[in-house]
Amino acid sequence: MEETFITIAKFQYTTEAQIVKGRLEADGIEVFLRDNFTIDTDPLVSNAIGGVKLKVLAKDKDAAMEILQSIKAYSLDDNGNPIICPNCGKNRVQMFSTINNFKSFFAFIIGFVFGTLPFSTRYQYKCENCNTTFPIKD
Repeated sequence: MEETFITIAKFQYTTEAQIVKGRLEADGIEVFLRDNFTIDTDPLVSNAIGGVKLKVLAKDKDAAMEILQSIKAYSLDDNGNPIICPNCGKNRVQMFSTINNFKSFFAFIIGFVFGTLPFSTRYQYKCENCNTTFPIKD
């Protein structure tokens, strides 16, 4: 079991995964990336195949997760201050796209084809502490 690789994180693009891989390898943790070449060849399939999977040996999982949590980037406002969750008051907030079902995916494709992509894509924040989602304030 200890010689088995397990997935500890997923990234949309290889560059994000390579940065974390370098950090983990600098601490002596053996890392394997899966699906990185497929996504490098065609980045549009990233969501379809689940992104680049960052894998570590099962015996190194806890150490790798601790390092991953220490370098995880959370959302900042325009002044560089962390975004605070309105529900729990923590700053463990990340921005995500609301393209999560067929209707929103179809709207994304139509926007992409007609060149209105930036206007039709919606983003929200999600707190990792309490799972509250809230809109981006303009």
